[in-house]
Parts: sequence; C-alpha cells; structure tokens
Amino acid sequence: MRILVTAAGSHGDVAPYTGLGVRLAEAGHEVALATHGSYAEAVERCGLAFRPLPGDPQGGGGKGGMLRRAKEFVGELGRGIAEAAEPGADVLLLSASTAPLGWHVAEALGTASAGVYLQPVEPTGEFGPVVGGARSLGRWGNRAAGRAALGVVDRLHREAVAQLRARLDLPPLSGPAMRRRLVGERWPALHGFSTALVRRPADWRPGLEVVGNWWPAGSGELPDQVEEFLTAGPAPVFIGFGSMGAGQGERLGRLAVEALRAAGRRGILQAGWAGLTADAEDVLTVGQLDHAALFPRVAAVVHHAGAGTAAAALRAGAPSVPVPVTADQPFWARRLTAIGAAVAPIPFRDLTADRLASAIRQAVTDPSHRDFAAAAAARMVKEDGAGRVVDLVARLGRGSGA
Repeated sequence: MRILVTAAGSHGDVAPYTGLGVRLAEAGHEVALATHGSYAEAVERCGLAFRPLPGDPQGGGGKGGMLRRAKEFVGELGRGIAEAAEPGADVLLLSASTAPLGWHVAEALGTASAGVYLQPVEPTGEFGPVVGGARSLGRWGNRAAGRAALGVVDRLHREAVAQLRARLDLPPLSGPAMRRRLVGERWPALHGFSTALVRRPADWRPGLEVVGNWWPAGSGELPDQVEEFLTAGPAPVFIGFGSMGAGQGERLGRLAVEALRAAGRRGILQAGWAGLTADAEDVLTVGQLDHAALFPRVAAVVHHAGAGTAAAALRAGAPSVPVPVTADQPFWARRLTAIGAAVAPIPFRDLTADRLASAIRQAVTDPSHRDFAAAAAARMVKEDGAGRVVDLVARLGRGSGA
C-alpha cells in the first residue's frame, strides 16, 4: 500500500517517523514522509520518499518562532498537506501537529487515516493537558482543562480549516464537529511513547492506544572522534538541549563547563539549535548523532526533556537530569522523576552552574536513578510500537479494499 506520513515541528517532532517509515517499508509498503525541507536529506537517507511541507522551524526562530506566527503557519501547513497528498495514498498517518488539518484532506480523498501521536493529547482525568505542563487539577479539573486545551487548538485552526475545506470542495465543518465525528467512528490514534512513562488512561475511548516508542532511524555508529573520547577516560555526562535555547549557545556552553568541573565529570556537549560549544579539557562538542548509540555509554544525560530525548535516555538505562523549557517538556520531566529515573527537574529559566553541578552529582552517585531507568528500559524492550502501526495499517487496508 501507499502510505503518507505527515509530521511538522522540530527535529524531535519528526525524527521518530523516519524509523516508523522504515519499518513500514520493510513490511512491503510504499512510504512517503511529508515534513519540512530541512529534513529532506534525513528522510531520503532512510530510503523513504520525501514530500515537502512549508516552514523552517529552525530558520524561523525555532518552534517558538512558528508558534508566534501560528495562524499564518497553520494556513500554510494546510495547503502543504493537501499538496503532499495529491500524488495519492491508501493510508494517511497523521502526527498530532498535522491531524487537525490532515483529517479534512483524508475526507476529501476518501482515504483511510489514523493518528500517530508522540504526546497524549486526548483529555483524561488522570493528568492535566500535556502541553503547558499543567499540574493535576483532580479528575474533573484535568478533563475540563484537557477539553479547553483542545478548544484552543481548534480556534487556532478555525480559519485554516475553513480555507482548506473550501479548497478541497468540502462542505463547511468546524474542528469540534470533526472531532465529534471521529469519536463516533472510533477513529484510531496510536501513541508512540512507552507505558513505562505513561500508561494508557483508563478513561480514554476505544481506538486510542499507547503502543511504545517509534525510534529514529540511525546507523548505530558514532563518529571516530566520539569513540576516541569515550575510551579515553571515565564515562562522560551528556548535555544537550535539542531545539531549545536558540541564541544562548555561548552562555549555556560556559555554564555547562562550570557545572562539569564542579561535579568532577567529563562531558559531551551537543550543539543543537542553541549552538552549544566549549573550549575546555575533557569536554567534547558534537553535532547531530545517534542517541541510541551514545546514551548507554554515558554516566548521565542532561536534556530538555523533549519526548524523544527523554525516551532515548530511559531506553539506555541512563539517569536523567531534566531541564525542561516549554510545551510538553515539563510533563515528560516530571514523569521521569516520578518513576525514579531522574533527579528533580531544573526549570530552564532557573538553570545555574551550581544547580546543574549538584544535580549531576546526584544523578551519577545515587544508584537508584540508574536502577529505576534500567527497570524501565527492560519494559520498553518488550514493546514494539512500530509493529503495532504495521498491524493497524494492515487492518485499515483491508477495510478500504486497498
């Protein structure tokens, strides 16, 4: 079957779909991934077809830049998804960021579709809305806040949805009305994170499942320079903030070096979108590399608690020092701490060299953090998130006659 996966956002919002796409291709499907042009090389390197979506999340000031011009961006995104689907597909797989527009494209094409989400966005009484990191408001309050969060999403997309449906020659239909239709149809949405971090909420409707992570396609190898550094001394501490901290690379690099020296540890700094760099003995600066290959060999992982990096650290059995910045990051940071695999989160705005040094010392000297991470890793190994998507696609294909 022809499968089109759509994903928008930062590297962590897109990379898991490369591994998912490879798995679908191995199952015999023709797979295309529609995303921003900056990821074209990574997509094609995996052997997947690339279809462009508008926007440059890094060039536009990172994810925050896209959010600041959100209404304009979602309008462009709607047109982009429609154009990406024009060559045809038997199944559309929609990320959480593309689903509010992709639903309408699937309707116009008469194509089977499903959600492939990286965050639990459906309202539940078990926790508050993930984006924004709201703390629990009790079962009733959590559900109410979750519905309100979806209302914000629908209002943001209202104009873009109206324009998209007109472009597709569909009758008017609001976002909330579309959601009610999908609930009635038990539209399937699989969630690509581990039950080791978040179990499936008991009050979710049928069709919503937590299946385990989809891992980015990677080589499993590290650059020679990194291999040499790893073998030259004790296990280092990894420090990276992914797509966060743009424009603060010099400050964050100095802070990281001070913290590592105070904690008495070697370090590997990942430049990321912030452009972290350091000119210091026993500290190596690296670019994009395979976390799955590196994290099992470090003493601890200091990270922004993005869903993908948090999961990669956990799968490696490495203790985490979460430094959440925005969006869903406080949620994942608290989940890591709640299961014992991380020290208490340090909010990015409160980050200092002293606080980071103290957290690193705790992460590497308290064996319980590594023990809890290892226990979670053992659970994650038993999950086959990509396999669950392959099974779902087969069922959707039989239902559509594809």
